[in-house]
Amino acid sequence: MLKSLYTIFLFSSILLFLTGCVGQPKVSYPKTKIKENNLNVLWAENKNVYADENDNVDVSDLSKDVTTTDTAQNAPQIIERVAFPTGEYNALVRTGKGTIQGQIYLQDTYGKKIYGAKTRLYLNPVTSYSRQWYEQSYTNGRKMQKADSRLYNYLKFTASDDTGAFAFYGVPSGRYYLIGTVVCGAECGYASSKNVRIATEVFIQGNQILDRDLNRGI
Repeated sequence: MLKSLYTIFLFSSILLFLTGCVGQPKVSYPKTKIKENNLNVLWAENKNVYADENDNVDVSDLSKDVTTTDTAQNAPQIIERVAFPTGEYNALVRTGKGTIQGQIYLQDTYGKKIYGAKTRLYLNPVTSYSRQWYEQSYTNGRKMQKADSRLYNYLKFTASDDTGAFAFYGVPSGRYYLIGTVVCGAECGYASSKNVRIATEVFIQGNQILDRDLNRGI
């Protein structure tokens, strides 16, 4: 009897040992494919935050509500624009990975900054056409004829936040005029609020992240 019990116990121990040595079945989980973001954005299709593709921006440009230089409102002569250089614009790079970011503001002689909160900004590729605007209108304060409507196909828009911070994404390599306005009144010595335009030339290459504030003194 004892021999039979010993035999049963021995058989059970061996069976338990063998069962414990068998590993758990290996589970094969399906591999998840990670989709990579395509940063090579088409210039004409990329949308920046708050951008409005139907925004009719006139860079011609001086009205009584837009100020660039002290003599802007005293220039009655309207400058004729050069012919729209189709070849120059057709040659512009249409895709890009660059980023231009910064803050837009005016700064007084005491260092106080007046930020352009929730204001629209745009990039205008440097060509003979836009250079004429920059030199004649922005720099010298002369009024010009209205811009050719084809120009708007090459402008890139964005808007600043409450602190004047802005960013452009998917910018192709090249030179641009970075342009925006800041609303300013008594702080700038005006009797009423005016939109003060600021413009500067920037250059970006490849996937560069360019930190560039847009500002001017008052």
